Amino acid sequence: MTGRMRLLASMGALLALVACSSDRPKPTPLATLAPKIAGKQIWQARVDSVRMPLAMPVRNGSVVVAGGDGTVMALDLQTGREQWRAQAGAKLSAGVGSDGRFAAVVTVDNDLVVLDKGVKAWTAKLESNTTTAPFVAGERVFVMGVDRAVHAFDALDGKRIWTHQRSGEALTLAQAGVITAYKDTLLVGQGAVLVGLDPTTGSVRWESALTSPRGTNEVERLNDLVGPALRLGDVFCARAFQTAVGCIAANNATLKWSRLAGGQQALGGDADLLVGADASDRITAWRSTSGDIVWTNETMLYRGLSAPILVGKTVIFGDVEGQVHFLDRETGQAVLRLPTDGSPIAAPPVLSGTTVLVATRNGGIFAFRPE
Repeated sequence: MTGRMRLLASMGALLALVACSSDRPKPTPLATLAPKIAGKQIWQARVDSVRMPLAMPVRNGSVVVAGGDGTVMALDLQTGREQWRAQAGAKLSAGVGSDGRFAAVVTVDNDLVVLDKGVKAWTAKLESNTTTAPFVAGERVFVMGVDRAVHAFDALDGKRIWTHQRSGEALTLAQAGVITAYKDTLLVGQGAVLVGLDPTTGSVRWESALTSPRGTNEVERLNDLVGPALRLGDVFCARAFQTAVGCIAANNATLKWSRLAGGQQALGGDADLLVGADASDRITAWRSTSGDIVWTNETMLYRGLSAPILVGKTVIFGDVEGQVHFLDRETGQAVLRLPTDGSPIAAPPVLSGTTVLVATRNGGIFAFRPE
């Protein structure tokens, strides 16, 4: 299949997602909630509207964020104070990856833009659209396009080191995928397969499938791993788009468990509990070690829930109206609700110490501290 045909197929997958979201019922009204725990907003910042998949890497006491207009900036985690600001030069399709020094984003013109402490260092042209934030580690910048090709660049000079392409189904998912690291291995999601690559050469070290394709056509068989993956020691847990959730042990490349489960957003969890919402925003909590269901919550159906994060005794979701929900991790019952700017939560929440960060569609960056 040609690159153009593959791109059109990817766009078709994206349009299918948009169509599904437009047909959703109205969000379930929220019941009045008497807070059972304390929590407060500690600071707020703003970027341009966030219309692309956004990661918010936390390094060395800072968080790096990006707006759709190409603005990239680092904020102090304690105060929200701006530490540096830069401009990629075009609207973004994915952002942002950072190791604390280098920060990388991808523009809608398929340009990989790398900043060195806020100063533009170099750009490189990519062959396909990109919706997954670049991954920066070991003075390398790794990028995965919607065509499932993975590219490695030297972070210092922008030289392309290698490219890995996995053959497979033509249809790909135009949302954030999985690209991360385990010890000295680069992990990428290609379809529903977690692939371990040698970061110096791009050669395959191992592969492990979270689930198998199902359905009679390409749309029904679409089951790419949704990022970010959740790391629990040697185990990585993830959702395969609309088909399953499960965990893979990276130390021996084996599937720990897999359960049929619909859904489009990434998972949150810890060593004991794995949590996620399905396509109707029915929330399920599974045992991280076995996949056994612990509890479910159907009080926030069709509220466009984000990926969750677990913080202490709570599970935290954002929703389509900018509300941040804190649930009791043992029962799934709501214990606190905090507002943002009224626009949808646009990125998976991020935890740093006791601070929870969320980003909204309108570009609000909010820092909360549950107590």
